[in-house]
Formats: sequence, structure tokens, C-alpha cells
Amino acid sequence: MFSPINSFLGLFSRDIGIDLGTANTLVLVRGIGIVINEPSVVAIEKRPQRVLATGSEAKQMIGRTPADIVAIRPLRDGVISDFDVTEKMLEYFIGKVHDHALLPLPHRPRIVIGIPSGVTEVEKRAVHDAAINAGARAVFLVEEPMAAAIGAGLPITESVGSMIVDIGGGTTEMAVFSLGGIVISRSIRVAGDEMDEEIVRYAREKYNVLVGDRMAEEIKMAIGSAFPMPEEKTVMLRGRNLITGLPEAIEVSSVEIREALANPINQIVDALKTTIDETPPELVSDLMQYGIAIAGGGALLGCIAERLSQETKMHVYVAEDPLTCVVRGAGQILEELDTLHRVVTPTRGTMRR
Repeated sequence: MFSPINSFLGLFSRDIGIDLGTANTLVLVRGIGIVINEPSVVAIEKRPQRVLATGSEAKQMIGRTPADIVAIRPLRDGVISDFDVTEKMLEYFIGKVHDHALLPLPHRPRIVIGIPSGVTEVEKRAVHDAAINAGARAVFLVEEPMAAAIGAGLPITESVGSMIVDIGGGTTEMAVFSLGGIVISRSIRVAGDEMDEEIVRYAREKYNVLVGDRMAEEIKMAIGSAFPMPEEKTVMLRGRNLITGLPEAIEVSSVEIREALANPINQIVDALKTTIDETPPELVSDLMQYGIAIAGGGALLGCIAERLSQETKMHVYVAEDPLTCVVRGAGQILEELDTLHRVVTPTRGTMRR
């Protein structure tokens, strides 16, 4: 994917692409590829206040920590909710990249970061400042739908319409592209986290069983679907009975979980229909011909493409390696910054070279 020359230069520049996601953070180094894919979680000891673990190690602590330790997800709904913890997390990931260096690094890296479309200037500044304080010499912000489209290989710079639906952990974003720009976009704060919450709520209301977020996520990944499956499945749901207070295991089916997920899926469908309705007719014609791509972790939900295809009357398909589309798009922007500079938002003090 990368030439040997670019790989050699990447060791010196260490330019970095980051998908700063609500659920996971992915880091790509220019000329090398994706080097980090870890949960966006930080475990902090309260007194004295210090970071104990970051990423995968910290995620294992969620729901299992003593009173003096807290596991924090510093991004909620795709934006920074805890600036200081996000800065520490970025410092950790950037430092981890530098630990892989084979040669001394003469420059701090340039960083391209994917951000949700429609974020405020204050939120953009928070992401920029966190990256600068974590060690970047220049920061470029790119809207996540744009980065995902580039990573998915959509012809965004051509005079034809293309569309992507990026279903992440905190937000679902969709955008229509043409001639290198976003024509129509929409972002809703309904995505993977809300699906997990609906499974928790369903188990509590139907079975009087309290399950944790991790169990809900495991069930969603195992048997969750947005459309009837060719072969329905079952899995054991484990939690605490709210009446007896004792542990309980219940067998649930994919039909039940699909019922639990109905509300967030319907909201995504409604947002997609509204976006298409606002799209110029010439571009709709292109979408009918070339289809709509799905990216993000939500693209792995069972039969999601079939459901969206049925609702829109268009071909909908899952992009190749949907989990990494945003970070791969950020990496491509680093490689072609001169030609793709229009798609990024340079921030104060940002340099092109």
C-alpha cells in the first residue's frame, strides 16, 4: 500500500492520522500503516491523581474498579467531554507511536484527526489543543464522513455523486459528496452506544435482569441485526436478577435483540431518508447507479446493509474493512496533502509543509 521511499520518510516525519472515536482510537503512521487500535478508555487513580492504564488495559477495568480508581471514556457522542483525560490519552498513543521509531525523530509530527461533522468551533479547538499539547507540531481536522469516504475509495473528487453512512460508537454520520466537497451531510447522536443501552433496557424491562454495557455489546456483536437473518441465532444473556439480587442467565434470540435495537435503527433510517430527500436529483441518480457505502463499527451489525437497501430502494453495501475507513482516509490525506488540502480544516499555527 505504501512505497519503500514513503516508508523510509515516514520514519523521520512520523506524520500521524488519528480516528479519535468514542469507542476506539486508531492511529496510522505515514509510510507504515495502522499501528494502534485500542479502546478510547483511560483508568485514573483519584488520589494521587494519575493515569494507571490506557486503551485495552483500561477497558478491562470498566465496572470492576475499587472506589479510588475510575475508568473513563473521555469522548461522548463523538466529541471530547473530558479535555484533560483526552489529552493524556493522546499523549499515550502518540508516545506509543514514537516508541516504535527505529531512528531519532527530528520533528514533532503533523497530525490529521477525524472529527464528527457539525461540531462546534469550541469542540474543534478542544481537539486541536489536545493534539498540540500531546506533541503535534501541526494539526489538520477532517470531517469523519469525508475521511471515511476517502478510506472507502469513493470517487469524492469526481463530478459524480457518492455517499457514505458512518455508524460509529457515539454518532452516525452520513454525507453526499461531489467534486471534492460535501453537498449534504447529517450527524445524529445515535449509534453503537445507544444500541448497547437499548439492549440493557430491554433486558431490564422484559426479564428483570440487569446487564452491564460490556455484556450488551457482546450480545449485539454476536446476534444483533437490523433485518431478519437467514438463520436466527440465540445466545446466553448473563446478569443480576433485580428481584432476587442473584445472578441469572437467560437465553435470548436474535429476533428479541432486533426488537431491542428497533428504535436506534429506525432513527438511522429516518436520518438517511431525510438526507437523500435533501440531495439534488442529479446526485440521487448517481447514488442509484453506484450505491451507498456503510463504514464504522455499526457496519458490522447483522444485515444492516439489507435493511438500509430495503428502506432506500438503492444498493447499499459495506465498505472494505469498515472499522478502519476513517483512519485510512486520514492516512491518504497525509500522503496527498497538496491535492486534498481542501478537505481539511487547518487550525491556528497549522503548516502545509
